[in-house]
Amino acid sequence: MAEYQNIFTQVQVRGPAYVGVPLPGSLGARTGKGIFSYWLGKIGDAQIGPIYLGWTGVASVLCGLVAIEIIGLNMWASVNWDPIQFVRQLPWLALEPPAPKYGISIPPLNEGGWWLIAGFFLTVSILLWWWHVYKRARVLGMGTHLAWAFASAIWLYLVIGFIRPVLLGSWAEAVPFGIFPHLDWTAAFSIRYGNLYYNPFHMLSIAFLYGSAVLFAMHGATVLAMSHFGGEREVEQIVDRGTAYERGALFWRWTMGFNATAESIHRWAWWFAVLCPLTGGIGMLLSGTVVDNWFLWGVKHGLVPTYPAVFPPVVDPNTLTGVLP
Repeated sequence: MAEYQNIFTQVQVRGPAYVGVPLPGSLGARTGKGIFSYWLGKIGDAQIGPIYLGWTGVASVLCGLVAIEIIGLNMWASVNWDPIQFVRQLPWLALEPPAPKYGISIPPLNEGGWWLIAGFFLTVSILLWWWHVYKRARVLGMGTHLAWAFASAIWLYLVIGFIRPVLLGSWAEAVPFGIFPHLDWTAAFSIRYGNLYYNPFHMLSIAFLYGSAVLFAMHGATVLAMSHFGGEREVEQIVDRGTAYERGALFWRWTMGFNATAESIHRWAWWFAVLCPLTGGIGMLLSGTVVDNWFLWGVKHGLVPTYPAVFPPVVDPNTLTGVLP
C-alpha cells in the first residue's frame, strides 16, 4: 500500500462551518456564516469567514480605503485621467512627499498635501488594525505575540515615513507612495548616505531576514517530512512528543548536531522575524541623524578598508605655474 504523504494528497474536511468560540454580548457578533473554497483548501483552510471587525476593524478598513483612494486618484490624475495609461504605468506612478522647501509644514494639496493626508489616514488605519489584532487575541485568551510582531513592522513604517522626517525637519526625507518609486527611493537613500550595506544595523536586519527564510524553510520541510507520522499536529507534539518529532530531532542532531523543539522553533522564527524590521528601523533612523556617510563611518571604525592608492595623486590645475586666470 502506498504511504500517505500530505504534500501530494491533501485531505479537505467538509462539515458545518465553524463560527468560532462563543463570546458574550457584542463581542460575539460576527459577519457572515462561513463558506468553503476548494482551491483555498489546496493551500490552507478551506473555510472563509465568518469575520469579526468591531468598531476598530471597521474604522481601520474605512481609513485604509480613504488612503488608497487618495493615492489612486492622484496617480490617475498624473496620467491625465487616462484609464489605459493608469493601468499601464501603475508600477511607476507615485504620490510624492512635499518638497524640501516646505520642511515639516503643511504644503498645498498638489505639492505634497495629498501625501500628508494619505499618510495620516494610512497610519491611523494601521494603528487601529494593530489594536484590533491585540484585542482579538486577548478576547480569545491567546498570547499577544502576533500583535507585537506586527508592531515591529509598524516601527519600521513609522521611522521612514514619520519619525525620521520629523527629526530631520523635512517631509521630503519620507518615502513616496508607489511601487517602483519606493524602490528608487531606497536606492537613492543608500547612495546618499554612503552605501547602506556598511550600516551595521542594516547588516543585522539582512541577517535576520535571511535567517527567517532559512528557519521557516527548515521547519516547514521538517514538518512535511514527518507528516505521515502526525508531525503536523504540533500542539500534541509539544506537550507529548511522539515518533514524528523524535525523528525530526534525530535528523537535525545527526545533520548539524543541534535541534530545536516543537515549541522553540516557533520562538526562534518569531524572534528572527521581529528583529528584521526592528534592527532595520534603527539603521534607517541613524542615517542622516547620527551618521551622514556609512562608508566613511566604516573606514573610521575599521569596518571596511580604504581604497588602495593605485594611481598617483591628482594635482589641482590651479596650483600649476603659468596657468591663465
